[in-house]
Amino acid sequence: MKIESTKFSLGQTLITPGARDTLLPEDVLRSLRRHARGDWGDCCKDDREANDIALGDGSRIFSVYHDEVGTKFWIITEADRASTTVLLPSEY
Repeated sequence: MKIESTKFSLGQTLITPGARDTLLPEDVLRSLRRHARGDWGDCCKDDREANDIALGDGSRIFSVYHDEVGTKFWIITEADRASTTVLLPSEY
């Protein structure tokens, strides 16, 4: 079994009701793994750069993904790394 290296701790993983009711669990888990490895998904250049800086300075990390049918969702890890939330943009 290959162990994937992560760049930071996700802390407690949370999912909002809208994301839970809309997204397939497989899409969420795949995206959480990508997020923890530093693959920021479909973020804009500025957000990617801010995330790379956040790895060093401990600020918030924000990623954008799409599920298999194209639904956009976000993953946000708080600055203190105590929690990571999966949510739909409309729930922010």
